[in-house]
Amino acid sequence: MATWTVSTMERTLTDGALSDVVTILHWQCTDSDGDHSGRCYGTVGLEAPDADSFTGYDSITHEQAVGWAKASLGDESVAAYEQSIKDQIALSKAPVSATGVPW
Repeated sequence: MATWTVSTMERTLTDGALSDVVTILHWQCTDSDGDHSGRCYGTVGLEAPDADSFTGYDSITHEQAVGWAKASLGDESVAAYEQSIKDQIALSKAPVSATGVPW
């Protein structure tokens, strides 16, 4: 099962009446099967927060940040990234190309 993480969050220190408003999440998704692994990573911008449901930077949990990242990406993209990781693992198990030199 793929593991989603948020490695860092970019934020605006003051945005009107709000402070420490997270604007960009840097995420990664990984999985492994024995010695074989796959990884996707990227960034996603967040929409401006609703002041009534705003969560301050110091109160954000990792699970919440991952949820925001996945919601911003959308279900179709999340599924595509997770499939890409599965494909990377499958290719690692049964490679179709190689590199090197013969000497």
